Amino acid sequence: MLHLIKLSVGPKDVAQLRRIQAQRAAAAPPLRHQTRSTPKRRAELLDGGSIFWVVAGFVQVRQRILDIVEDRWDDDTACCGLVLDRELVPVEARATKAFQGWRYLPPEEAPPDVIPGQETVRGLEALPSKLRAALRDARLI
Repeated sequence: MLHLIKLSVGPKDVAQLRRIQAQRAAAAPPLRHQTRSTPKRRAELLDGGSIFWVVAGFVQVRQRILDIVEDRWDDDTACCGLVLDRELVPVEARATKAFQGWRYLPPEEAPPDVIPGQETVRGLEALPSKLRAALRDARLI
């Protein structure tokens, strides 16, 4: 298994990414992300891989890659289509510097999924006790 990581260019947050993808899926199903370069490690990506989206400087969500197909841009030039599951799965947010295109992401480097009701905040013990108390009072932790 192998993943991809890609900057989400345009959307300012995950909600906007979700809306854009819903419009694309309705207009021209199945949901695809078009890219110039075709991944050479196709079999590994299709063996349970996902695309991890960097939104507003942070890896925030992932989507399963269902297929990799030959596709066409609007001007009819050839490109690659990554067929994606419509579900955006939240992952543990991680700051990421900007880069161009997509990159392979080994599974051991991928951020873990956020499981509703099981969110944990790491590093709380390093915060001053007054700050921890204020965060608890505000029901943020």
